[in-house]
Amino acid sequence: MRQAYRIIPIYTSDVSGVCSALYELGGMVVIHDPSGCNSTYNTHDEIRWYNQDSLIFISGLTEIDAVMGNDEKFLSDIKEAAGELHPKFIALVSSPIPFMNGTDFPALAKVLETETGIPAFAVPTNGMHDYVYGAGKALEEIARRFVSEQMEDRNGSERTVNLLGATPLDFGPISKVEELKKNLEQYGWKTISTWAMGDSLEDLAQAGKAEMNLVISSVGLRAAKMLKEKYGTPYVIGTPYKEYAERISEALEKRIQIPAIEDRRRENLQGTGNSEKIITLIGEPVTIGSLAAIIERRHHYKTRILCPLENAEGLLGEHDLKICGEEEMENALKNAQIVVADPLYRPICPIECEFYERAHIAFSGRMFLKNK
Repeated sequence: MRQAYRIIPIYTSDVSGVCSALYELGGMVVIHDPSGCNSTYNTHDEIRWYNQDSLIFISGLTEIDAVMGNDEKFLSDIKEAAGELHPKFIALVSSPIPFMNGTDFPALAKVLETETGIPAFAVPTNGMHDYVYGAGKALEEIARRFVSEQMEDRNGSERTVNLLGATPLDFGPISKVEELKKNLEQYGWKTISTWAMGDSLEDLAQAGKAEMNLVISSVGLRAAKMLKEKYGTPYVIGTPYKEYAERISEALEKRIQIPAIEDRRRENLQGTGNSEKIITLIGEPVTIGSLAAIIERRHHYKTRILCPLENAEGLLGEHDLKICGEEEMENALKNAQIVVADPLYRPICPIECEFYERAHIAFSGRMFLKNK
């Protein structure tokens, strides 16, 4: 029972991650599921649901269709909806039931693209991964299918950048992402496209013009690797918070891939510190890693990151921990003195620790959205 959760919730799933990443791009996302995945997504995970339209559908998979493998009904419903709505693309998303049945989603996507003339692709989800995996795979597919190389424009595009990995699950409302863009603008960087909040699919298609890519959360890492593979565009990993934008700008100039890890390693080697206490931060490794670097650089406190998400390889420092499950997280927090985390982590932290709330929509949904 080590993977059972008794007290804290789990993070947003890969299915919701796909929907979040593609929400504003004008495509049609179809979740093949009886209904459960969509209701979780729109009631808990998506803060744009009530004020911004998006073509997100559920297939309404029935037990008999699942058992008999009636894919024709699934295809027919999608073609009918696409004929009426004219989406820019069709994305097929698998939930646990069709995954266990072995439904061939790439083949279904090929049939749809051939018969409708609309670009179609499948994102290999199964409801068992977290949002970083799902959103990352979705943005990777956008990079593969829709970005075209524009070398003649890139040659004159100094200090231009794409921001990769912007979703409300990590950053909340669009205003927070606009702040990050302004922070970079102060150091002369022009944003070509933001993946994927505030920009259209046509904007993302211009990403080949940029001199650099900046991965502002781990959601954007797969897209960054795809754009580097296709066009050779270098990338830096870090979140340009106001207090860290100058350092991110320097990293973009010098092509330092993960400045936060370098900064924290340097602080540890120097051995300086305001206190013997260690500040423990919990969450997504890029955003939390950048915050930890700010704390160490500006205030000289030691930090430790506990990352409960899957895709953390290469994003953590030597003293950080990759955590799997509630029991492992509770053990890691046993002696924590100062904790920075989503408020829903408080019940598994020591009673005597100092706790600083930093709400994470991918963990607690809309519960603390109105909190500053």
